[in-house]
Amino acid sequence: MATIIYTHTDEAPMLATHSLLPIIEAFAKTAGVDVETRDISLAGRILAAFSDKLPEDQKVNDALAELGELAKQPEANIIKLPNISASIPQLKAAIKELQEQGFDLPNFPDNAETDEEKDAKERYDSVKGSAVNPVLREGNSDRRAPIAVKNFARKYPHRMGAWTADSKTEVATMGADDFATNEKSVVMPSDDTLTIQLKQADGETVVLKDGLKVLEGEVIDGTFMSAKKLDAFLAEQVKRAKDLGVLFSVHLKATMMKVSDPIIFGHVVKAYFADVFDKYGDQLAAAGLSPNDGLGAIFAGLDSGKVENADEIKAAFEAALKDGPRLAMVNSHKGITNLHVPSDVIVDASMPAMIRTSGHMWGPDGEEDDTIAVIPDSSYAGVYQAVIEDCKVNGAFDPTTMGSVPNVGLMAQKAEEYGSHDKTFEIGADGTVEVVNSAGEVLMSHDVEAGDIWRACQTKDAPIRDWVKLAVTRARLSETPAIFWLDEDRAHDANLIDKVNAYLPEYDTGGISIAIMNPVEATKASIARIREGKDTISVTGNVLRDYNTDLFPILELGTSAKMLSVVPLMNGGGLFEAGAGGSAPKHVQQLVEENYLRWDSLGEFLALAESLRHLARFADNPRAAVLADALDKATEGVLNEGKSPARRLGQIDNRGSHMWLATYWAKALAEQTEDAELAEKFADVAAKLAENAEKIDAELIEVQGDVVEIGGYYRPDEDKTFAVMRPSKTLNEIIDSLVG
Repeated sequence: MATIIYTHTDEAPMLATHSLLPIIEAFAKTAGVDVETRDISLAGRILAAFSDKLPEDQKVNDALAELGELAKQPEANIIKLPNISASIPQLKAAIKELQEQGFDLPNFPDNAETDEEKDAKERYDSVKGSAVNPVLREGNSDRRAPIAVKNFARKYPHRMGAWTADSKTEVATMGADDFATNEKSVVMPSDDTLTIQLKQADGETVVLKDGLKVLEGEVIDGTFMSAKKLDAFLAEQVKRAKDLGVLFSVHLKATMMKVSDPIIFGHVVKAYFADVFDKYGDQLAAAGLSPNDGLGAIFAGLDSGKVENADEIKAAFEAALKDGPRLAMVNSHKGITNLHVPSDVIVDASMPAMIRTSGHMWGPDGEEDDTIAVIPDSSYAGVYQAVIEDCKVNGAFDPTTMGSVPNVGLMAQKAEEYGSHDKTFEIGADGTVEVVNSAGEVLMSHDVEAGDIWRACQTKDAPIRDWVKLAVTRARLSETPAIFWLDEDRAHDANLIDKVNAYLPEYDTGGISIAIMNPVEATKASIARIREGKDTISVTGNVLRDYNTDLFPILELGTSAKMLSVVPLMNGGGLFEAGAGGSAPKHVQQLVEENYLRWDSLGEFLALAESLRHLARFADNPRAAVLADALDKATEGVLNEGKSPARRLGQIDNRGSHMWLATYWAKALAEQTEDAELAEKFADVAAKLAENAEKIDAELIEVQGDVVEIGGYYRPDEDKTFAVMRPSKTLNEIIDSLVG
C-alpha cells in the first residue's frame, strides 16, 4: 500500500490535524493509500534530542531525522504543516511544560560552563530556530496561488487600507557595514574541508568551526555586521521616530535567523532603552535577563522576586517608554510591544501586513499610525521600500484586478541558510575571521571587532542547477515571464549570476522571457505588472523566497496560508507544504478560551491534492488521482459556498469547514464517472453527510463558547485534543464507517 506521511506539528495546525486527519485517512484508504504521521513538533524534537537520557517508556524516535532520510528517497511523499521555528523564549516555555509533564529535561543554559551544560545547549541548539525546513527540503520550492484561490480572492476581495502620498512610513536600513555590504564569496574549485577561525589581535587563534565539508562548484560566503555601526544606526532611528512623531518598529527573522537576528533584536532593545541599560545593564545580566529575549522576558524576570530593586528598574523601563518614540504594538490592549518577544514580529509576515494596512501599525493607544520600519541589514530591505514608494504614488493594490507573483525558490540541501546554522558567531575579541582551506590557504577574511556578528553560508551546485531548471519549467508551463532576483554588485549573487548564465543554455528557453534584475528593480518590474493584472515569476534565493512568498500572497489573497507550495525533491519524491503559521498562537488561545478554532486548513487541502496526484504518478494508482480531482472540487466548494472558518462564535469554525470539505468531497466522488466502484462506495457516504449536514453543523456549533482543556500548549494530551476537535458524534460515525 502506498503511503503519505502527514506531519504532526504545533499550535493551530496541530489542533486542526486532530479534526481533519481522520477524514483524510478514511478517504485515502478507499484508494489503497495509507496516511501515517510523524511528530516533528517542537516538543517532539526536544524529546528526541534527549531521548537517550530518558527512561524507556518516555523515549521517542527522531522523526525529523527519519523524514530527512526519506526526503532523499524517490518514494518520499510528505505533507509538511507549519511548525514552530523556536526562539529562545518559546524553547524555554516548551521545556518548562515538558518538565511539568514529568520529563526529566535540563533547563536551557544561557551561559553553558560545565560539560553537562554545554551538552544540553548543543542539543537544544539543534532544536531551535528553523530546524525542520533545512532537513526536509531536499528540493527547491515551487509556490503559487491556485486558480480557484485567486479567482475567489478576486470575487471576494480582502480589505486593503488606503495609502496617501504624505505617509511618513518608511524602511530604515544600514546600507553600510552590514551583511549585504561586507559579503565575500568564492566558488570551490574542488571538494575540500574548510576551517573558520578568528585570529585575535592578541595573537591567539580561536577555531570557530572546523571540518566544514564542501563540494566542487559550491558557493561559500562570509560576511559580518559591525556592532558599533549597528548601535549608531539604531540610536539614530530611535531619535528620528521621536522627532517625526511616528511609531518605532523593528522587523527581523529571529526564528529562521536563529543566531544573528536575536542578537540584533537585543541591540534594538538596548538602543531604545539606552539609559536603562547604561544604569542597570550589569545587574540585569547578572540576573540572567538578556535583551535578546525581549522586554517580556525581562519584565517576567523582574516580577519573579529574584531581582533586588526590581520595582525601580521596571519603573525606569516604563519611564523610557513614555519618553521615547511610541512603540509599535503586537497587542495594544495587553501592552505587548514590538520589543516584547523576538519571535512576535517576523519581517516576512509583519511588513506585508503593515503595507496592506495603509503602511500603519498599531500604536500604544490602540490606534493605527505611520511607522519607521527598521530592517537593519540592507540585503532585502529595499524590496519593502520599493513597494511602499509605489503605494504612496499609486495607492493600495486592488485584489480584484491585481496579478500574481509566484515563486521558484532556491532552498534545496540547506541552500543559503543564513543565520540558522552553526556558521554564525558573535565575535568575542578584536581580530580577523578567516575561512581557510585544507591546504592552509585563506579563501576569505574580515577584520572584526568584539561584538560583531559574522556568518557564512553554503549553496551547493546541484541545487542551483535544479533551481534554474525549475524556473524554466515553471515559466514554460504557465507561460509566464520569470525574473531572477540577483544583484551583480553583491558577491554571492554575482557568483549565482555566473552559474545561471552557464546553466540556462542547457534548457529550452525559446519563446519564454527570462531576465536577471537586482531585487529592487525586480520588485518595481513585478509590481508594475501586478497593477496591470499580469503575473511574473520571482526566481529567488532562500531568504527572499521566504519573504516573497508572504509579501505578495498577503497583498493578493490576504494571507500566505492559501498558497500552493510544492517542493519537487531532487531524487524524485515530493514535499508538499501547507501554508504558513504566523497567526497560529492567537488561534490556540481562542480555542482554549472559547472552544472556537479560526485556523483555515485550506493549505492542507491544496497540499493533499498535489500529494495524491504525485502518488498516483509514482505508484501508478489512478484512484488516487480521482481522489485528488474530487478534492479540488471540494476545495472550490468550501471557498465558493462560504464554508471557510469565520472569525467569531456562533459561526463556522475550522471543524465545520472540515465537515463541509468532507461533504463536498464525498459528493464529487459519488458523481464522478472515472471510477464506478469508487462512485458507488461514496454514494451512501455523500447522502448521509448531505442529509445530516444541519444536525452536524448544530453539534459543532453547540460546543462553542466554553473553556476547554487540552492538557498542554506544546505537547497537549492526545485524547483530550481529539475529544475537543471531533465533537460531532454524527460526523464521526459517518467518517469512521468508511474504514469499517
